[in-house]
Formats: sequence, structure tokens, C-alpha cells
Amino acid sequence: MSLLKDVRVAILATNGFEESELVEPKRALEKEGAEVFVISPENDHIKGWKDGNWSDKIKVDSQVDQVSAKDFDALLLPGGVINPDLLRRDLTSVDFVRSFFEDHKPVAAICHGPQMLIEAEVTTGRTMTSFASIRKDLENSGANWVDEEVVVDSGLVTSRSPKDLPAFNKKMVEEFREGKHAGQTA
Repeated sequence: MSLLKDVRVAILATNGFEESELVEPKRALEKEGAEVFVISPENDHIKGWKDGNWSDKIKVDSQVDQVSAKDFDALLLPGGVINPDLLRRDLTSVDFVRSFFEDHKPVAAICHGPQMLIEAEVTTGRTMTSFASIRKDLENSGANWVDEEVVVDSGLVTSRSPKDLPAFNKKMVEEFREGKHAGQTA
């Protein structure tokens, strides 16, 4: 049975994404029947990061300025140190992320991915986790940070690092299957 049949998921990423945090969730979503699209400010391809070095290229399906949150049912934000730092400087990407919260759609962010949520100003009052080095950033943005492998708060799924991917992927699929969350606010 396909848990995510007819569910369209955007993965927002750019160069320097943590390879496992994009590839493994993408595979988990596709296994459950989701249509998954890599969205980026870049066109053509983006390069991943693995074990301290550049890794494989991933095909970009659409540039972020050519799509809207209304085109998708859910959003995935992989981490990596470089990826969210570049994305949060791109206002179109930040607005794209914020739109998912305004539309009450589920969002999953892992490792450094929540930096985009800080930039989109959607963390206040949320219980979240992340890579430990951005804990203080999340707390300063109004989030309640906890040290757990996966945290769900009204359709928002967060995890700490690649070691949490099995739990993250499971909860992400569950939340994306549930769809919109009325209690979710921007």
C-alpha cells in the first residue's frame, strides 16, 4: 500500500546539502508513493556534501522562483552546514518556506535545516530539535529546543543529525500522510 500516493513533496536544497539527509528521506518518500521534487535557487544540478568533501550531484527539478508552496503538499529541508546558510540568504527560498506554514502544510527539517525556519520566522513557540550547534539560535528565535532523535509539533518534524534518519523518515512519512494541520501557525 502506498501511504503517500498523490502527495507532492518539495525538497528545498542548494549546493552543500548533507547527502544522506536529502537522499535517504527522498528514497523513503518515493518508496511510499510520493512524487518528490528537488527545488533550488540553482538550475540544472546541485552538489552534495559527504564526509567533509563534495559528493554526488542531484538533478534540480525546478528553480524556487518558478514554483509555489501551493504546488506541493509538504516540504523537506535537509541540512548540511553550507546548504541552509546559502538558502537563508535567498529571499525567494525563505518566502517559499514561510508559505508552507501559512498554508498549514507539514514540514520536515533535519540537522542544520531548521536554520531556514528561523529565517522564515516560524519557530516561536515550537518544540523542536536540531544539530546541537544551532540550539541557541533556535532558542533565541523563540523555539523550545529539546535533545531528542525526532520531535513533532503540529505537522513540523525535526531531527538532530543523520544518525536520526530512521526515526525522522518514519515520522516524516506519518506527518506528510496526515496532511494539513489546523493548529500549525506561521
